[in-house]
Amino acid sequence: MLTRDFEYTLPEDMIAQVPIEPRDHSRLMLIDRSTTNIEHHHFHELPAFLKEGDVLVFNDSRVIPARLIGRKDPGRGRAEILLLRRLEPGLWEALARPGRRLKPGARVQLCKGTPCEAEIIAGRDGGIKIVRLSDESALPHVGVVPLPPYIHAPLADPERYQTVYARTNGSVAAPTAGLHFTPELLRKLSDAGVEMLFVTLHIGLDTFRPVAEEEAESHAIHKEYGEITEDTARKLNRAMEEGRRIVAVGTTTVRLLESLACRGLPLRPCAGEVDLFILPGFRFRVTNAMITNFHLPRSTLLMLVSAFAGRDLVLRAYEEAISHRYRFYSFGDCMIIL
Repeated sequence: MLTRDFEYTLPEDMIAQVPIEPRDHSRLMLIDRSTTNIEHHHFHELPAFLKEGDVLVFNDSRVIPARLIGRKDPGRGRAEILLLRRLEPGLWEALARPGRRLKPGARVQLCKGTPCEAEIIAGRDGGIKIVRLSDESALPHVGVVPLPPYIHAPLADPERYQTVYARTNGSVAAPTAGLHFTPELLRKLSDAGVEMLFVTLHIGLDTFRPVAEEEAESHAIHKEYGEITEDTARKLNRAMEEGRRIVAVGTTTVRLLESLACRGLPLRPCAGEVDLFILPGFRFRVTNAMITNFHLPRSTLLMLVSAFAGRDLVLRAYEEAISHRYRFYSFGDCMIIL
């Protein structure tokens, strides 16, 4: 499968730089897989497309202040570290700039007046560094919430890059399909008999990495930590037994649910690493519908959505979104695929 088959051209001015207010007034494209019809709505209309008994599954991961800025030893050049994945207390996989100059043994004194430093312990393939923090508890004081590299406008309120239900620290990027929900909309869905369940998948490196290989299957996807509790697994199994729809909010939720299903049904609780790479041809065992944003070309996320809805239909939907001037990427509009 060729990576270029998941390419499209997006005008730069359609990359959303700031979130829309209120959250649930973003646009919502409805895609019907059975008819291939495409409709245009707004997110606050979501209750009209769900029904009593449907199960919405959310990723409750919260973005951590993973962007660290400091200097290479006191008084030397500027350095920046982006934490990606916690390996153990105080020890992280990370990206660093300037990467070539930050070799094992280098120390970065972090700013903001807190006596905390990051030491480069080792280097790995793909520019990954292993970093040890002298005081991990200082992260909220020395770090800032990272925004994707295509967002250039400052964010007045960092909470706007968190979902309203985010509660489990660990991600370096937001599960953006959930950014459209408001407390009021969640209450309306609950009152309509829609069940809501929460899982955790901490988003890491692959959010920032386009697929560079010519053949998509050659791409090595990185591991991310995921967790589904015993209670959530039990409720999902019951919903599937009763034939109710499982609606995954975001590609991260899909990856976690389907990764667990690959280990066998009924679903069992889990807490561990997830590295499932979903490409067209994949058989979905849990997900019946999906809410997702519009993704970068050549990305693993676009490939996952194409696996769920069909590449031709998805690319046609993207063309229509561009012609209707939808807003793209993290702060952009979204779609529901039924």
